[in-house]
Parts: sequence; structure tokens; C-alpha cells
Amino acid sequence: MNHATSPVGAPVGTFTQLLSSTRRGARLARLLAVTELRSRGASQDLTERAELVVAELAANAVLHGRVPGRCFRLTLALDPAAGRLRVEVTDARGDLWPWPAPAEDGPDALPLGGRGLALVTALADHWDCVPHPPGGKTVRAVLTTPADG
Repeated sequence: MNHATSPVGAPVGTFTQLLSSTRRGARLARLLAVTELRSRGASQDLTERAELVVAELAANAVLHGRVPGRCFRLTLALDPAAGRLRVEVTDARGDLWPWPAPAEDGPDALPLGGRGLALVTALADHWDCVPHPPGGKTVRAVLTTPADG
């Protein structure tokens, strides 16, 4: 049974959940992220941006990172004092890595796919992809809240 876990030694503000590699699992990842961030008092701006980033990364994990019988993992690490959130989505396909779509020339150039990572790039301060042994990958995105002033 899937359930939220807090690994021993995990920093305060960390949430991890295994989810089925299905459209339903991707939708649940988004809903859980919003619920978790709201319960921890994250700002509305950070929560809304994180919702879109989680939705895209979870959808990519389901569409492009799916291995039959394997789940994907959502991890949120919130540091309220620093106004920083790290979103991680880990899937089982280490052989297929995400890359932002190249910019198309011309005003009418609308690629059929690949716009999701452009959205992540626009909403996150930084994103990258790292191997997750034994054969998967983790896509990480960092979102920060603007300093008041």
C-alpha cells in the first residue's frame, strides 16, 4: 500500500510518496503536493508554481519514464526559513532523460510536444536530472520565494 513516509534522518519539511505510474498517479501527485504545501504554510505563489511543476514532472514520469510494474516517487523538501522548495520526481527509466525542446524559429512555430519543460524552466529557479541507481533518474526542480523588500 502506498503511504507517505518520513525516512529516518530526513530534514524537517520533507514529504515523500510512491505513486502508481498512471495518469491517476500523476494527478494524485499534484493534489498531494498542494495539500502538503498548504498544510506547511507555504505561500500561495510558491504553492501555485509548485503545483504546475509537479504536474509536469509527474506527467513526464508517467508518459516517458514508466516501466510496467514500477512506481514513481514524489519528494518535496520545503525550507520555509530560506523560502526554498525542492521538488523531485524519480522514475524507473534511466535510459531516457528529459531535455528542453530547442527554440523554434518563427512566430508560427508551435512544437507538438516538449513545452512542459519550458514551463518548468519558466516557473523554477533551476532544474536538472540526475541518475537514480540502479536504473532510474530523478528530475529535480528548485523554486524559491522572492525576498520581501
